[in-house]
Amino acid sequence: MSLDTPRREVGPSVRRSSTSPLFALSGSIILIGFFSVAPWIVPAEWSSVLMNFFILVIMATMWNLLAGYAGMVSIGQQAFIGLGSYATLYFALKGVNPFLTIPLATMICAVLAVPITFLLLRLRGGYFSIATWVVSDTALLIIGAIAYFGGGTGKLMPGLQYLSPSQTAHDTYLATWFVALVVVVGTYVLLRSRLGLVLASIRDNEVAARSAGVNVQSARRLIFIVAAAGCGAAGAVLAVSQPFIQPSSVFNIQWAAEMIFVSMIGGLGTIEGPIIGSAIFFTLQQSLQQYGVWYLVIFGSLAVVIALWQPRGLWGAFRDRYHTELLPVGYHLREEK
Repeated sequence: MSLDTPRREVGPSVRRSSTSPLFALSGSIILIGFFSVAPWIVPAEWSSVLMNFFILVIMATMWNLLAGYAGMVSIGQQAFIGLGSYATLYFALKGVNPFLTIPLATMICAVLAVPITFLLLRLRGGYFSIATWVVSDTALLIIGAIAYFGGGTGKLMPGLQYLSPSQTAHDTYLATWFVALVVVVGTYVLLRSRLGLVLASIRDNEVAARSAGVNVQSARRLIFIVAAAGCGAAGAVLAVSQPFIQPSSVFNIQWAAEMIFVSMIGGLGTIEGPIIGSAIFFTLQQSLQQYGVWYLVIFGSLAVVIALWQPRGLWGAFRDRYHTELLPVGYHLREEK
């Protein structure tokens, strides 16, 4: 008597990415190791470029968390960059080591963001965007009127004069790199959590998310506070990296423009997008800066072309085509053969 061998059912499977986790982990370890020792193995000018790159990655990651995942398009995140810079300056003036003030400035920005959310989260769309800009300009005017901070002319960052130039450069680089690593890893962990699923549901269909019992307001408030803290940390390392702090510099709307640019060309709604966009931004900047203002025209043209050709950005297009993510936080269906 023969027994029929049960036939295996073939159907779609749910996976995070087609990329091997071991490959992503190995690549991450190599990159972390390289960037951790970069000040000692690359020229000083490249260390400075990498430091500015990390600062932009921090800012863009936080902006992408707001707009790409929570649907809040802000053009006023420079408010928290400036507040983080001046919180660092305040503690440094009180005698605290500037490098030790970075977590303090981060926490202050998170606390200041709490009452601001009760005003901003009542608004939607363009009204929300303009309101964030108003908050930023208000913070600029208030800080610029405080004589203790040097008013509109700014003030010198104390506590760094006793270090040698090489030690200052190395310590500043490592502080910036560590903050960038914490921000990217923290964003990855957050988006892999239950809150990440909540944000995905809000982004895809807010009405359906509310119908399913999602507290949209609380989720958005939490993400806004996290993004404010991250931008505050970026402002803190920015303050440490430059000897003189001015309101017009740290509250400059150019920071918002750069955040939006790199997130858009890299890929909204992805962790890798702001990193890739920042790499493209600095590559073009270093290659085209000798052409003066024309490199800004090229940046703008590139942004328009990508917005029309691939609204989800370069990494978004690559991910959708090949179902590949180096830092996967979502899921996709794959047909088993």
